[in-house]
Amino acid sequence: MAKKPQPQRREATNEGFLKPREAALELRVSFPTIKQWIYKRKIRSIRTAGGHHRIPQSEIDRLLFRTRGKTAPERGLVTRRVSGRNQLVGRIESVQISGLLAEVKLSIGDQRITSIITASSAREMNLKRGQTAAALIKATEVMILRV
Repeated sequence: MAKKPQPQRREATNEGFLKPREAALELRVSFPTIKQWIYKRKIRSIRTAGGHHRIPQSEIDRLLFRTRGKTAPERGLVTRRVSGRNQLVGRIESVQISGLLAEVKLSIGDQRITSIITASSAREMNLKRGQTAAALIKATEVMILRV
């Protein structure tokens, strides 16, 4: 009697399924949030023979589609990491949208940074006074003034 290639079959059926912790990382939510979504049926999951939840990749894609882009390359662009030393985190003091542009003022310690971005970007990010935001500094030159 020939043995069934069970491990291969198991791998084939698990292909495209994620553990809840893996799903949480991809969706950038906490593990307890994923569990609550499963219990409230906000995200579809299957149960293994051992009673563990597995989430289909299609469910992850469905939720990412709403928040981060339709395709994997688009999601990769949105979630790209940047160097931490080029970021200054602070609170939004004001957002003024006028025509095609928006002026965003950040308070970082006792310093203020003003950035001019497109109005559509400010609306897309839903920037509001009091929110935490980061200024990403990308410059080829830095000038020093003696004060």
